[in-house]
Amino acid sequence: MRVSRLAAVVALGIACQPSTPPSSEVTRPRAQVTTAETFDAKQVPPYTGAHDAAYAFIDANLRAHVENLRRWVRQPSISAQNNGIQRMAELVRDDLIALGFKEAELVPTTGHPGVWGYYDAGAEKTLAVYMMYDVQPVEPTGWSVDAFEGALVDRPLGKVLMARGATNQKAPERAFLNALEAIIRTQGKLPVNLMVVAEGEEELGSPHFNEVIDKYEARLKTASGVFFPFNSQEPDGDVGMFMGVKGILAFEMEARGGPHGGPVKSEIHGSYKVITDSPVLRLTQAIASLTSPDGNTILVPRYYDAIRAPSDEEQQLTNGMLPQWVAQDSASRAGMGIEQWIDSMSARDALIEYLFSTTMNVDGIWSGYSGPGMKTILPHVATAKLDSRLVPDQDPDSALALIRAHLDAKGFTDVTLRKLSGYPPAQSSVSAPLVRAAIGTYHKYGFPPSVAPRLAGSAPYYVFTKRLGLPMVAGGIGHGSGAHGPDEYMVIEPKSGSRVAGLAAIEKFYVDLLYALSAAR
Repeated sequence: MRVSRLAAVVALGIACQPSTPPSSEVTRPRAQVTTAETFDAKQVPPYTGAHDAAYAFIDANLRAHVENLRRWVRQPSISAQNNGIQRMAELVRDDLIALGFKEAELVPTTGHPGVWGYYDAGAEKTLAVYMMYDVQPVEPTGWSVDAFEGALVDRPLGKVLMARGATNQKAPERAFLNALEAIIRTQGKLPVNLMVVAEGEEELGSPHFNEVIDKYEARLKTASGVFFPFNSQEPDGDVGMFMGVKGILAFEMEARGGPHGGPVKSEIHGSYKVITDSPVLRLTQAIASLTSPDGNTILVPRYYDAIRAPSDEEQQLTNGMLPQWVAQDSASRAGMGIEQWIDSMSARDALIEYLFSTTMNVDGIWSGYSGPGMKTILPHVATAKLDSRLVPDQDPDSALALIRAHLDAKGFTDVTLRKLSGYPPAQSSVSAPLVRAAIGTYHKYGFPPSVAPRLAGSAPYYVFTKRLGLPMVAGGIGHGSGAHGPDEYMVIEPKSGSRVAGLAAIEKFYVDLLYALSAAR
């Protein structure tokens, strides 16, 4: 890897406690950078190929390509509600067939179906393409348009496609297929073989995605890497890449009345609290035992032990993204309505925590009466949803076992734990040919990216990086926002003078990326 020197050393590296102290002595591990080197994406040579016939096809068919995006977002595919899932899976399959994929089929699972496609170009290299065709539920309020109308709306950034799935992830994925069409129609075939593997449960934590992989594992392992079409531009046009994702453990905790105390069948009058246990207070105390009083240090013994120190490469990537992170710190906090980070930490320290620390977070908690006025009851059940974002080398099942052991040791044997989903972190190297091909393609378009060691969010990329041993890149130019919320959008025609790419440029980038990968060594 080519590196350059920073003017000042940024320190980072995880100092995990090797021993297993009692929970009262647990301290949150900190990291330190021990290298002054930084990764500079500008040192990766830009891709220089030109594919004018495909570019011209995109320009001539842009209206039809926009309609392809609208066709995908108009089809509901809410995995949590099983709304439109089967039809969306069929739509993905049928579009692959229309493009000339030799194989295109639905893959049954014990959950929602997957989709498999194989395009045989007779090429030397094969690229696997990951897709998700499901979306989050739609909020009852806050939308300016119908969430499944596929409306084209004028906004400050230009003309945008506004719909559920507009940026997460249907529209970028269909834009990638548009690019495939441009190559196939003008060149007769693609420069690489493609294996498309799609799931309809990403928004549920991908509980059955491994069943899709099971059928094609041996073939997938022959690929050079995995690509995930993704809008990577910020509103100002800057591009960010990430080499990994955190894993996740999502679970429920529940306290009920029973032989240990508290009402069993239903809520009772609140006056009985003087002689009866409260499941609600029981649950809140169990949750509180997981962390320090400020909520910022996990007190579950050995929970931090599995965390590995950042590698040299991860440190260099962190150094490279630090200046931009620091410059945007105040604006980022203001955008989220956060006045200060934990312990009033600096922007630099916040970046280190964000990238390399695990979490224990309460997503929601409910019990009893929460309507207007008063209803003085003692509920018989209380439930909470929690999640923990996991960093290398944490494992979700091991983490859950540690939480169970901690609760039992604290006397909360009656509190139920239910795993909702979980998968480990994933990591790829910036030196992989696929990654460098992507960086070179960004460079061609004038967007040398800021490359992060990982996202702090989670995705099931471990299936590819850990199970299949393949490097993975999520990328592409283009901008969208509002994922999981109202008025989700993707820019189609940017305003004059904007650095954000419109749909035509997005598709041309994908064309170039495929050719860059075919030539990568």
